[in-house]
Amino acid sequence: MKISKIICAKGLTGFYFDDQRAIKAGATQDGVLYVGDPMTPGFSRIRQAGEAIMVMIVLENGEIGWGDCAAVQYSGAGGRDPLFLADAFIPIIENQVASHLVGQEADNFRRLASDIDRMVVDGKRLHTAIRYGVSQAILDAVAKVHNLNKCDVLAKEYGTKVSEKALPIFSQSGDDRMLNADKMIMKGASVLPHGLFNSVKKTGEKGEKLLDYVRWLKDRIETHSPYEGYHPVLHIDCYGTIGQLFGPDNYTAMADYLTELEQAASPFHLRIEGPMDSDDRESQMRDMRGLREELDRRGVNVELVADEWCNTLDDVIYFCDNKAGHMIQVKTPDLGSIHNTVEALLYCENTGMGAYMGGTCNETDRSAQVCIHCAMATNADQILGKPGMGVDEGMMICFNEMQRILALRKAGIGVYQG
Repeated sequence: MKISKIICAKGLTGFYFDDQRAIKAGATQDGVLYVGDPMTPGFSRIRQAGEAIMVMIVLENGEIGWGDCAAVQYSGAGGRDPLFLADAFIPIIENQVASHLVGQEADNFRRLASDIDRMVVDGKRLHTAIRYGVSQAILDAVAKVHNLNKCDVLAKEYGTKVSEKALPIFSQSGDDRMLNADKMIMKGASVLPHGLFNSVKKTGEKGEKLLDYVRWLKDRIETHSPYEGYHPVLHIDCYGTIGQLFGPDNYTAMADYLTELEQAASPFHLRIEGPMDSDDRESQMRDMRGLREELDRRGVNVELVADEWCNTLDDVIYFCDNKAGHMIQVKTPDLGSIHNTVEALLYCENTGMGAYMGGTCNETDRSAQVCIHCAMATNADQILGKPGMGVDEGMMICFNEMQRILALRKAGIGVYQG
């Protein structure tokens, strides 16, 4: 079945583009907005509306493969591609990308997605967001050609077995970290709350505000547990602020502080994402590895989650090989084509690193649904509840897509029989 046409439409994401550099520099928040001048190239404001491009691959028989191009909330930071504005990139998809795909057989996801991922226009690779969304549409188109679930297409092409159970969902709170934590607890989130501690002002000059929050969160879970035996993992994203407080290579001081956090969180297991931001890949790998070694030497049961400067499949492989942390966030939009997401998750698992299929609040319902198929096909350790920061919507989208997969496969529909 050949591809006959590519259609694009401009869309909204589930959150915003945020200028991380300006926020870390102390930008003042005014309601949902930030006050001040942006510092990252491409931004017209510190916070601006997120944009997506909806890609529709039309097949000869009229079937349509759907995917959404989206970029992370903190575009242009940590070595990532620049701000993704739909009007600037739709012409590239409708012209160069369409010219490459139209007329090709939609017979193999991996081949077509890899081609798009390597494609060069005017001497540059396509923006990661384009590769991300177009590859989603390719996967959907190939699944429809073969009458398979998208996760079963991946299982067929990668030789994996689709998970027979729902995966743990990690829900994220945004700045409303108390009210939204209550929503997570009410709905029995397996991993919570993210927390968004993205400035020293929020973490505390000595880390005291984060410590108080962990104590509050522990008490809240124990007081309002939705069922007997509820025992979530506490996963908090610190955006490098612990390194700002103690020094990104001061492993002793950071480990002392993480020990305090571990004690405050007990009996719940604690994960800390992005303890430091060391400004480049090599330094970040070194500091994540150094802090992991210090924690492991002490027997501190806090897992470190790599995020910043771990953006591509090559980065994931590099961090895994060097044991730079305990878990890797595979930040799906940053990896470009979703075949890279699949391969990154599998590499994490094969090297003993935690495989966290992440992404960003600044995605769409469609990109989140397709990512669920990647996670189910690779048996990821946890998935991000996305998009948005409102808890309910992201959890609903991800939970429901997993339940659809499980129900269809139980009924024998769309299952790869290899």
